[in-house]
Amino acid sequence: MQSRPVTEASLPLQTARLVLRELDIDDAAFMLELLNDADFLGNIGDRGVRTLEDARRYIVNGSMASYAQHGFGFWAVLPVGTDTCIGICGLARRESLDDADIGYAFLPAWRGQGYAFEACSAVMRLAREHFGLERIVAITALENPASARLLEKIGLRFERLIHPHDEAQALRLFGWNA
Repeated sequence: MQSRPVTEASLPLQTARLVLRELDIDDAAFMLELLNDADFLGNIGDRGVRTLEDARRYIVNGSMASYAQHGFGFWAVLPVGTDTCIGICGLARRESLDDADIGYAFLPAWRGQGYAFEACSAVMRLAREHFGLERIVAITALENPASARLLEKIGLRFERLIHPHDEAQALRLFGWNA
């Protein structure tokens, strides 16, 4: 099914405690910190972002390009009433996967408080109701049982191990079907 662009009616997306909005180049310092967090590097991978300029390029070539091409991407996650980015959550199209992929990452101080579940639940609703996606997948490292539990909590189920061409180790593939 073809994605529809996000409209003002769909983003920023607000939950009880969070706002999800598009990333822009002003979020470079936040992204630099997030992409170099030890857990991000260990569970998601090294994106080679080492400077603010690298972070700006990453945002422009990643999420901003995805918004233009697919209508979705990774969105900044902020507590309601603040300008503080605490994480990212959203949907991606990856060459190694046939379907839209839900993903998330949060800074260490904001983990373990239910924010990832709240943000992912909102993104799943947006994916189904706004974009009309009939299948959503997610991938996790074998050594990341917390992410596996969260994915199951939002309705995805483990399907199989995969070996994407750009990953050295096997990953778990989870899926949700309408």
